[in-house]
Amino acid sequence: MTTPLPHLIGNYAPVTEELTAYELSVTGRIPAELSGWYLRNGPNPHAAASSHWFLGNGMVHGVRLHNGRAISYRNRWVRTSTFTDGARSYDSEGNRDLAAGVANTHIIRHAGHTLALVESSYPYELTCELDTVGPYDFQGKLRTAMTAHPKTCPATGELHFFGYDVTGPTYLTYHRADAAGNLLLSRPVDVPAATMHHDFNLTAEHVVFMDLPVVFDIETAIAGAGMPFRWRDDYQARLGVLRRDDPHGEIRWFPIDPCYVFHSLNAHDEPGRIVLHVMRYPQLWRTESHTYDEASLWRWTIDLTTGTVTEEQLDDRAAEFPRIDDRLAGLDARFGHVTVSGESGTGALIRYDLHTGSRTAHEFRTGQLPGEAAFAPADDRPGGAGYLMTYVYNADTDRSDLAVLDATDLAAPPVATIHLPARVPHGFHGNWLPDL
Repeated sequence: MTTPLPHLIGNYAPVTEELTAYELSVTGRIPAELSGWYLRNGPNPHAAASSHWFLGNGMVHGVRLHNGRAISYRNRWVRTSTFTDGARSYDSEGNRDLAAGVANTHIIRHAGHTLALVESSYPYELTCELDTVGPYDFQGKLRTAMTAHPKTCPATGELHFFGYDVTGPTYLTYHRADAAGNLLLSRPVDVPAATMHHDFNLTAEHVVFMDLPVVFDIETAIAGAGMPFRWRDDYQARLGVLRRDDPHGEIRWFPIDPCYVFHSLNAHDEPGRIVLHVMRYPQLWRTESHTYDEASLWRWTIDLTTGTVTEEQLDDRAAEFPRIDDRLAGLDARFGHVTVSGESGTGALIRYDLHTGSRTAHEFRTGQLPGEAAFAPADDRPGGAGYLMTYVYNADTDRSDLAVLDATDLAAPPVATIHLPARVPHGFHGNWLPDL
């Protein structure tokens, strides 16, 4: 008997229906100031099978809140050309189709556009009802794929992002769009191989790239054996620093200990240095891509004078999906939040005070597993009061809830638990999109 792949069983297994439900039941009280959509993206293979968790068709799950009510829940597949027509990233002659992706990793809003993202292709634009509009290429100016982790500068409204390619000769390109959504900058970043660049870092003055030793592997790609990337001991781990006020200027590279980072919490400038907080894996995919080491929170401090990086582990508890109040992206955000979702059936949300080193946790009962928790502001003060919103899977009922927790009193019971009509499979990233 063939053992099922781990991403196709339990709450990783895909759901088979698109649903719409209205007037959801609630335990507790939904804060009246929350009016908008909580949206989260994740892989949900339409054929109920895929060779790796990262490769399933994107499905967005959304709950609409207004005036203290849970108005509706809906889930919709993103109708990419891969979903509707079976389009492939490369044709038989090796030509790239950047619209052929699965749009399964993140969902953001910028310049009035709601975009479902995956790092291997163009974004796909969605309506507020989660219907698919089509691929989004910045009015034809984007000529690379787009990361699923762009950063919006809170001061300028600019969207900073990158695209990577496994074929070269340009493996990495940095992009910048203005607050109105006009793509103004695209410049190559010189890296020696096709490494997997999943995330990067933005501060008020710098962009920091992470060139790490997980490299495209053609044999794995040809075999179709999961993600086509493998760890390489002979590849230098390093951080590349570019000044934002000189976007075509030199990128300075700083060596670090070998590791991998899927997700950065935040980064900020200090006099003569840059401070980054990241979820660091000691290694990744040395022999195959279905198992993982555990990530934990680390701080990297880049000394711009000495050219060195100080690396410090801040916690040994395994966690992932770091988030802040995004209005402080690139600034010295005091608080950060991560998700613990263990194979033992236990889960938690942790709030770190990055200034004092203290932490607070909300421990879910056994059998409840949270996903990434997005921050929803309670008022207009960046870094002030707000809520963490996350889908929570309940193993005893095989259903999911949307939990709303007070970020400033995280150990307390949820402020509201919104009961959903179905299961939300484990997924990746999302956002609270308030009404404009």
